[in-house]
Amino acid sequence: MQAKPFLIGLSAGVIGGLTALLLTAPQSGKQLRSNIAKNSKVAKSYLGDVKHHSRSVKDSITTITNEVKNNIPEIMNELKHSISRFTQEIEPDTAKLKEEIDGLQKSIIEIENNLSDLNNKKKKEEETE
Repeated sequence: MQAKPFLIGLSAGVIGGLTALLLTAPQSGKQLRSNIAKNSKVAKSYLGDVKHHSRSVKDSITTITNEVKNNIPEIMNELKHSISRFTQEIEPDTAKLKEEIDGLQKSIIEIENNLSDLNNKKKKEEETE
């Protein structure tokens, strides 16, 4: 949110409210001027608070933006390093697992061949009977 359009809108609202107050006020001129002076001081005080808070928000956003710009590259480097280290650590286990999987696949093929041979023998025996 940009502060300038907000403050312009707020000022326009205050001016519009004061104009409506002047046109519809059932008070005497002196009392009305006194109320307007008092209300304008309050409005100025509120505008000062809004200005102060908007500066504070702007400063906070700037600080957060700078921290993100400084920390994101560091975090990314740490993450890349961690992934690289993890890859190196699991490499020996990965090779062992691949060997075991290859061995299991060979065993499965042998078992399938043996079952096929047994089924063929069984069919031949049934045919000869």
